[in-house]
Amino acid sequence: MSVLVPALALVLALLIDRRLGEPPVRLHPVVWMGNYLGWAGARLQRGLRSAVPVAVSVSNAPLADAADYKVFWLGALYWLGGVALFTVAAVWLEQGVWMLGRWAASLATDAGFAGWLASAVVSVLLALLLKPMLAWTMLQSEVVAVEGALGQSLQAGRERLSWLVSRDTATLSEAQVRESAIESLAENLNDSVVAPIFWFVLLGLPGAVAYRFANTADAMWGYKGMYKGQNWEWAGKWAARVDDVLNWLPARLTGLLLALTCGVGWRELRREAIKTPSPNSGWPMAAMALALNIHLGKPGVYVLNPAGNAPLPAQTHDAVVNASKVLLALMPIALVALVVRANLVL
Repeated sequence: MSVLVPALALVLALLIDRRLGEPPVRLHPVVWMGNYLGWAGARLQRGLRSAVPVAVSVSNAPLADAADYKVFWLGALYWLGGVALFTVAAVWLEQGVWMLGRWAASLATDAGFAGWLASAVVSVLLALLLKPMLAWTMLQSEVVAVEGALGQSLQAGRERLSWLVSRDTATLSEAQVRESAIESLAENLNDSVVAPIFWFVLLGLPGAVAYRFANTADAMWGYKGMYKGQNWEWAGKWAARVDDVLNWLPARLTGLLLALTCGVGWRELRREAIKTPSPNSGWPMAAMALALNIHLGKPGVYVLNPAGNAPLPAQTHDAVVNASKVLLALMPIALVALVVRANLVL
């Protein structure tokens, strides 16, 4: 079979994403991951409450004690069990796809046609399995939908933004709603596009699946302290730290590609990127802020590019265009890397 198969699968996955969008909820692997994490998270919270009441200091920060470490390791075990479940399934599916391709090739009498048939079968099936790990089209549409809702009313914009972010949107101004949408676009450009492709290039479908599980776990568990009446200070710490590790290189790659394609200087980018509490999210967000010459921030936490202007409606579209440039710049690099890896493996 052709060494081009993984590269073709990536291209097809993005085309499927473009034309068909997300698979039905009942068939979406990321939804299955969320269901598992929801079940495990509920058990973690029950274990936390039954172990010992959460101690609170004067500053409302949970105090570390033996019970906290018990929940930390329990959260790690649930995380490891989940990532093993989905990653092993991905390994089996990927191997099964290659076996099916070889079987299809065995049915052809002409050697040249056999190789073409096998490559086509594997590329299409692998693309269908990879697509749910990517969400570029949905990300664009959701960010544009926030701007559209803002055009109707501030309240509509706040409500639509709440689909994208975990922060409280009830008191945000129009500019803050737009800032949050652009921030979400930049951050999720990494989480939903660049990082899954990065790990697919390195480790194939299992790598993309393992990353997507880790990122989903961070989104559901990776909060500091209390969130919606639940204490994740220690229960979600493992998930948050693993996500930080897996995103370290992809986030910087996303920021660098944004900087290169939009004419942002490295020193400026690095200066702004380190302002966020997260070690990773500041890179794509700072690059986007500098590229658009706007300020982005979370009230009371950080401000990126404070000398920039408040974002205007047209700059939501400009942000989507900038994000598209990143994908266009990434694809040649990813495709060449996939061909090289396939040559080493096959």
